[in-house]
Amino acid sequence: MHENILFKRIGTISSPYHTLSDMPIQPIGARDTEGRITLLPKLAEGLSDLQGFSHLILLYHFHNSQGYSLSVTPFLDTQKRGLFATRAPRRPNSIGLSVVELLRVEGTELVIKGIDVLNGTPLLDIKPYVPAFDSPAGPVRTGWLESSAHAAQQHRSDARFTNGDTNRTR
Repeated sequence: MHENILFKRIGTISSPYHTLSDMPIQPIGARDTEGRITLLPKLAEGLSDLQGFSHLILLYHFHNSQGYSLSVTPFLDTQKRGLFATRAPRRPNSIGLSVVELLRVEGTELVIKGIDVLNGTPLLDIKPYVPAFDSPAGPVRTGWLESSAHAAQQHRSDARFTNGDTNRTR
């Protein structure tokens, strides 16, 4: 088993968010926010047939995040929760995920809507969103977020998960 895994940037996500204070905490808070993905030119062929999809799953690197705590006070709560029961950006592997709308493909650039990441975020992968594959069947439980998830639309990020966070353990 390999302890370290190497990922390579496949592109860069551009957004209007240059600081955490303006950035939404989830894509729902950025529903109308347009952004761009600039793919590395050597990967352009991989964009073939993507225009037929309305939504994409983006996997990216939380490039301004270092270290993590296994218990965190998440944005939509006031008590500590287990890290893996949250979407906190400071994680053992700094990987983020967002589902965005694909507006159009322009060469090696994708124009997207609903982006909630900092400008300059390194992109790791793109996958088409397919409801038949990605939407679970039956009832869905959302744990401690059941009563507060609706607040994500208005909530903005803050410094609690930055490198200067005093709760950092690693």
